[in-house]
Amino acid sequence: MSSRTLISGNYLKRTNTIIRFMLVGAVNTLAGLSIMFALLNLLGMSYWAATFIGNSTGAAISYFLNRTFTFQSKASIPKSAVRFLAVVIFCYFLSYTIGRLAAGNIQDLIFAGYDLSREELAVLMGAAFYTLTNYIGQKYFVFK
Repeated sequence: MSSRTLISGNYLKRTNTIIRFMLVGAVNTLAGLSIMFALLNLLGMSYWAATFIGNSTGAAISYFLNRTFTFQSKASIPKSAVRFLAVVIFCYFLSYTIGRLAAGNIQDLIFAGYDLSREELAVLMGAAFYTLTNYIGQKYFVFK
């Protein structure tokens, strides 16, 4: 076995849930944000509708991947699904409200040559805060 395989294997051990959570997060965030921006920019949906639909899609992906891969949970699906939903709803409203409030206080921003609107900045800020609060909720409440 190569040293690279051993090193990567150590990062993915059960005790290193933050690495697993971030990998799962990359997958569900890519899916959720893609949907949010498509609904917001292509279909002209409102901020709350676009973030809710995109976040819900990402949350469904997150539940199944985090239950099996990240936390390798044996918690019953009905019990953990209800807790997961409660955490997701709480984190969603908290994070995207804070993101919207914070972005409202920031002037328009140019990021990597792209003119980022306040709503797009709010989505990104909300997603970052959501990741942190969601990890804490899943680790210590849903899949403990």
